[in-house]
Amino acid sequence: MFFLLIAGWSFAAANGEDGSRLWLRMETTNTTANVTGVKGTAMTELQTYWQGGPVVLKRQKGLARDGYTVKSQGATTVITASNDAGLLYGAYHLLRLQQTGQSCDGLDITEKPFYDLRILNHWDNPNGTVERGFAGHSIFVNPNPERLQMYARANASVGINGTVLNNVNAKPEALSTASLEQTKAIADLLRPYGIRVYLSINFASPIKVGGLPTADPLDKKVVAWWKEKVNEIYRLIPDFGGFLVKANSEGEPGPQDFGRTHADGANMLARVLKPHKGIVMWRAFVYAPQSPDRANQAYLEFMPLDGQFADNVIIQIKNGPIDFQPREPYSPLFTAMQKTQMMVEFQLTQEYLGAANHLVYLAPMWQEFFSFVKPGSLRAMAGVANIGDDTNWCGHHFAQANWYAFGRAAWNPALTPKEIADEWLTQTFGEQGNLSPLTSHLSPLLQLMLDSREACVDYMMPLGIHHIFAGTHHYGPEPWYAPKGVRADWTPPYYHKADAVGMGFDRTTTGSANVKQYPEALCQLYNDINTCPENLLTWFHHVPWDHKMKNGRTFWDELCHKYDDGVHEARHFLAVWDAMQPYVDAQRFNEVQRKLRIQARDAEWWRDACLLYFQTFSQRPIPQDVEHPVHNLDEMMQFRIPITMYENPACGYNK
Repeated sequence: MFFLLIAGWSFAAANGEDGSRLWLRMETTNTTANVTGVKGTAMTELQTYWQGGPVVLKRQKGLARDGYTVKSQGATTVITASNDAGLLYGAYHLLRLQQTGQSCDGLDITEKPFYDLRILNHWDNPNGTVERGFAGHSIFVNPNPERLQMYARANASVGINGTVLNNVNAKPEALSTASLEQTKAIADLLRPYGIRVYLSINFASPIKVGGLPTADPLDKKVVAWWKEKVNEIYRLIPDFGGFLVKANSEGEPGPQDFGRTHADGANMLARVLKPHKGIVMWRAFVYAPQSPDRANQAYLEFMPLDGQFADNVIIQIKNGPIDFQPREPYSPLFTAMQKTQMMVEFQLTQEYLGAANHLVYLAPMWQEFFSFVKPGSLRAMAGVANIGDDTNWCGHHFAQANWYAFGRAAWNPALTPKEIADEWLTQTFGEQGNLSPLTSHLSPLLQLMLDSREACVDYMMPLGIHHIFAGTHHYGPEPWYAPKGVRADWTPPYYHKADAVGMGFDRTTTGSANVKQYPEALCQLYNDINTCPENLLTWFHHVPWDHKMKNGRTFWDELCHKYDDGVHEARHFLAVWDAMQPYVDAQRFNEVQRKLRIQARDAEWWRDACLLYFQTFSQRPIPQDVEHPVHNLDEMMQFRIPITMYENPACGYNK
């Protein structure tokens, strides 16, 4: 009988080592630190946590927005910035040096954010649930002011300056007056930490909230309704950031319902927001039910509109062309659109990466993206948040690292995954009361984090395989899922196309021609099965089972080895963590250990289900030097995971 355990959590007091303080585990000073100058949140943070000499906070014109300098002048440290947010970021920089055990003498630091907009997207619903949320309920529904203050501190400490409070699958009531009053209360709590609030909107709100017969963006009454609604918002929240819009995607309403284009819809909203300096973030996540290749759809819809969007519209594009897969090539829109402002949407919540049960550090994935897409070609970064009301915020203690890494990468994309992980580990697991640099005993965790994303790819979907998850959730494998009546692109066979010849989606010039959406050099690289990077092989090619890989193995044998390598890596992660027991507090040690055990078991589940299923097509033996599956295919195909578990992995079940 196949067995899988998802464990519940037991939490200690809020001030214990339960993860509630995230990476901000600073001890308060016994006496108020000597901090003078500009009063505000920066001064409060330093007076509470700074353990060094005198600090002076000064405003200075001419510095970049949100930028700062931190300089030593004798025994005094001077932080200068042009605005309060910059002073706060400078204060957190100084505190980070203290936390990580670095010298705070002789400082001469000048920093400014790479992106002006560094935004979290929360997929929170009015009833408090979180779509693709694996860490409990929304922190914004019936909010706890102390909890929101900690949320604000955590964001400010890594430079995040915006938050979208609600789901992109927006409910119209988000724009009701009662809901906007609640949004104002949240904005008031976040404002002292330099964070502006944004809202996702339902494009049909003029109908569903305003009672109009249409939401046509060119209808004068519709425009007037939006203008009055925007004015109402800014009367309540003068620094409101703007709207995030998911339109004409997965059944959500949009301008195409009225014979208009994405540009028509986005520009109408942009015009009513512009007097208030608000922006529109218009998502490019679109795909048609009958598209022969879903990966082509966003390009086909948005490229004809390149250059037609208003200057306060930013097209928000997922990093890959499908949907947050463990590995995808970058979305070709990023290099194709030359006349339109764009922003990348990364996912922190691990919808396709083991939810809150698997340790998967995502900064290497983002580094891979930026190796193809120049950071300077983008206007902003957005991250789909992994935050809920669980005591440790993210469901998995190590999932906090992705929140931290997103903020640091949005501030400076040149920071390496190793540098960011080192910072986070030192602050999160350094010795309490003496947060010195990461001890040599804990240093193996750094390599574990850096290896975790590739290991996850190996035990889930190596060699370019993608979207072979179960039909009712995105947690485990179900490559055979293809019931009648379900649209093809919601089933794994649409993507893997396994048959007696081989497997993979032919996106070459003789297939769906997706390769043509990329620059010519990449098009040629991807189009040839012999030059296509092997980690994307089945993404672009229908690969014969006996295709010879660069290491001399056949494709089938390499596939088997990759899955097996992933299993052994997951087991290795557990062994590394087990050795940390003397150096980590008991509660966090036990909770992470339990999750890593789940991850190791899940890796076996993925390997056994996928290899046994694909073997029915390949008709080839599993190599002798690969650990053979310990389950049978019929067991795998009968196993079902309750959807309630996927939406909240903290609840327990076993079979």
